[in-house]
Amino acid sequence: MTLNCTYAPDNIFAKILSGAIPSVKVYEDDRVLSFMDAFPQANGHTLVIPKVSACNLFDVSSEDLQNLIHHTQRIATALRDGLEPDGIRIAQFNGESAGQTVFHLHFHIIPVYNGNQVRAHAAGQMADLNELRGFADKIRAKL
Repeated sequence: MTLNCTYAPDNIFAKILSGAIPSVKVYEDDRVLSFMDAFPQANGHTLVIPKVSACNLFDVSSEDLQNLIHHTQRIATALRDGLEPDGIRIAQFNGESAGQTVFHLHFHIIPVYNGNQVRAHAAGQMADLNELRGFADKIRAKL
């Protein structure tokens, strides 16, 4: 996969957007969806995706990217206030060589807690849905 890719409408995030695959939603409007990562690197790991078909940072319009970053900041602030981590990582990968595993543009918001190691990207176990719902409730309460 190169940095110039053809968007695959059957990727997992497109399926989440269409409702074919369920997710634990944090926020949704007509342009953006945020949901809990089902394979979290840390408790409260949240994703933010645009509702446009874009593989990565290079495939999206500036307007859609600005909107996505605005919502990423807003959701990260709610995560900070709702989960009270010691730090937060914001990550975005472009291309397989950079670690991108889902070829739909997305930002990771990963809370970091002192004493807890952040798990490897795309290598963990699927999280408990009730636990994810609890984190989402805490984040939504601060939006």
